[in-house]
Amino acid sequence: MHEIKRRKCETVNIGGVKMGSEHAIIIQSMTNTPTANVEATVKQIKELADAGSELVRITVNDMTAMNAVPLIIKQLRTDGYNTPIIGDFHYNGHILLAGNSEGAQLLAKYRINPGNVGKGDKHDSNFATMIQAAIDNDKPVRIGVNWGSLDQELFDELMEENAKLAEPKDFRDVIIDAMVMSAKTSTEAAIKQGLAKNKIVVSVKMSEVQDMIEVYQRLAKETDYTLHLGLTEAGGGVKGIAASSAALAILLQQGIGDTIRISLTPEPGIARSREVENCKHLLQSMGFRFFRPSVTSCPGCGRTDSDYFIHLAKDVNEHIEAKINEWKGIYPGVEKLQVAVMGCVVNGPGESKYADIGISLPGIRETPTAPVYIDGKQHCTLKGDKITEEFIDLFENYIKNRFAST
Repeated sequence: MHEIKRRKCETVNIGGVKMGSEHAIIIQSMTNTPTANVEATVKQIKELADAGSELVRITVNDMTAMNAVPLIIKQLRTDGYNTPIIGDFHYNGHILLAGNSEGAQLLAKYRINPGNVGKGDKHDSNFATMIQAAIDNDKPVRIGVNWGSLDQELFDELMEENAKLAEPKDFRDVIIDAMVMSAKTSTEAAIKQGLAKNKIVVSVKMSEVQDMIEVYQRLAKETDYTLHLGLTEAGGGVKGIAASSAALAILLQQGIGDTIRISLTPEPGIARSREVENCKHLLQSMGFRFFRPSVTSCPGCGRTDSDYFIHLAKDVNEHIEAKINEWKGIYPGVEKLQVAVMGCVVNGPGESKYADIGISLPGIRETPTAPVYIDGKQHCTLKGDKITEEFIDLFENYIKNRFAST
């Protein structure tokens, strides 16, 4: 696997979870329950944590929500969940952090949007109050700039300056300038006030893929802060997954990014944890982290007249999902295994030999047998009505034998 050189930055410790260039890229998500509904919020945090979200952010939009923070975190700890909880503040964070010192202490990090902390003189004062709360409670802060809520006064100032140029920049370039400037001036103000550099995470989220890539590239070049990556308002379903994956993958490949979120518009019947699952698949497909054995499976073509390989691939994936937590507890390293489930002779034997364990099912006019390959060599041939059960048994035995002495 080609090793990507990560951009150098500080290590930030968020409730025991360390992020930065010396550490793994961290996955995070955010609840969409009303925070004041303690039961629903606790339930969703658990779902996200169980799926693999290492940090979970919650909305703190009023004093009722702020007062719920201690109840939520205490319930999680009682139930054995130690996932750090981040407070997401807009407009009134300076009031809420001052109004509930217990909640301010229990939160692992504060998210501050410099575009939503007030106007004029109140902007600097409110921002300073929140930074002071972070200093007093020894908490890190994410300074999260978002193009949809960009500091309007800063943007207007840059637009006026741009209009005076002999060759004005286009609107998009001015927005990117404002995003970077907002992030830089905010972090500089926080440090000047006394917040340590290793207490700062920065994000500059935009909703268009190319804009998001460019703004993060600029910020990464001009600063060395720990960076949170995300495409904001990415949408839902295939569109949201594709757009977010494209944007994040390009930046991660360049060594930019220390923590990620794939933000998806909720869909009826789809769990919030889908965000987390997509983060895991992205990081694993790029070789940054490994969470479960990977299954390479055939897409099917005119040579595959049977759908058996489709069902077998599904069954193998479901078996892995059901067993992975047990396996990781007793077979360290199992998450890096490669499994192949292929549908015909064209690529089947080659993919199966390349995998740790693989099976090549017969296509049109092939002998109705399924050779199984283990560690690059043909191990046996399966046939009949119990190929699925027999292959899964071989897979289980392979794991036990390979990791028996680990």
